[in-house]
Amino acid sequence: MLKEFKEFATRGNAVDLAVGLILGTAFTGIVNTLVNGVLMPPLGLLLGGADFKDLYVLLKPGDPAGPYASLEAAQAAGAVTLNYGEFANALIHFLIVAVALFFLVRGLNRLYSMGRSAPAPAKAKGKTAKKK
Repeated sequence: MLKEFKEFATRGNAVDLAVGLILGTAFTGIVNTLVNGVLMPPLGLLLGGADFKDLYVLLKPGDPAGPYASLEAAQAAGAVTLNYGEFANALIHFLIVAVALFFLVRGLNRLYSMGRSAPAPAKAKGKTAKKK
């Protein structure tokens, strides 16, 4: 069983999957920084200084009753909220990752197709021996 596991773990697909997972995790950190630190502040400024993570609808007030200065304050008071700002952030994260993966796969497909479309080496023309 140990030998089978070693073969599985060192097979190309398992190693490729591990590398992809590690790169995906690192890429998530980059996307989070891009969205939260670069894209959302100017977008929030254009929308009147709103911080997207603090956009919510109060469904049921907590104790003490609102208004609350932030989503954290509402949640700390035990209020029930609909957090559409967090959803907007998650949607933007998803779109950025999807576009990046689209371009990555598109580029890889082009590289792969370029390698496959290379002309085959020409066969040497010569006389063949006739059978008697």
